[in-house]
Amino acid sequence: MAFNVTMRRLLEAGVHFGHQTQRWNPKMRPYIFAERNGIHIIDLRQTLAQLERAHETVRDLVADGGKLLFVGTKKQAQGAIEESAGRAGMPYVNHRWLGGMLTNFQTIHKRILYMRELEQMEESGEMESLPKKERLRLRRELSKLQAVLGGVRDLQRPPEAVFIIDVIKEHIAVREANRLEIPVVAVVDTNCDPDPIDLVIPGNDDAIRAAHLMAGAMADAVLDGAELRGATRKEAEADAADDGAEPVVAATAKEVE
Repeated sequence: MAFNVTMRRLLEAGVHFGHQTQRWNPKMRPYIFAERNGIHIIDLRQTLAQLERAHETVRDLVADGGKLLFVGTKKQAQGAIEESAGRAGMPYVNHRWLGGMLTNFQTIHKRILYMRELEQMEESGEMESLPKKERLRLRRELSKLQAVLGGVRDLQRPPEAVFIIDVIKEHIAVREANRLEIPVVAVVDTNCDPDPIDLVIPGNDDAIRAAHLMAGAMADAVLDGAELRGATRKEAEADAADDGAEPVVAATAKEVE
């Protein structure tokens, strides 16, 4: 699907509302259109342009086989992150960012494997054979692991890019991605520092509707990339089949002679 976000949709979602003027970060000045009643108004022309650029970037990344990690743990973003990442078939973090999620991925992956082991014990009924105290302890542990790591259960390696809603709340994720030189695409409000972000999407990071619109746009980009990747794979398979058919035809002709 092509990029389908419009200025009207941004306005309806309240993407243009920034923070109170006294809470602003001066580095966001280039993205501010005006001030109304003590609130900064974000320039939606730039938001739309940057969102389309983000769509193209994510689409191409996924078309090349990359993974996009969706991140948003604040209450207003949790539902949008889980829904959009689920629709796109991508990993997500919407409960709590564990320190080392990117920079110490091997350790995190071991915890994911442990979570799967506990799930297998639960499904097989093995958990029921344990003493009650041990069973309750393991089930509590499993519940905590699923809340924190459930969204990244299928992640086998660090992602090729990260999409974030609220870079202040997710400052640890931003720092880890920067350290590993993983590109960060983020919704950046008027109280945030845009410098650590590779692709800034200026916008309201507090409104639920805005979070759904932004995360949804990234999910659409992922699906577009997956479609391109599938088409490219089919073309490659067709070319390989054609190349393989020529010697067979030649051999058959020779046999006839």
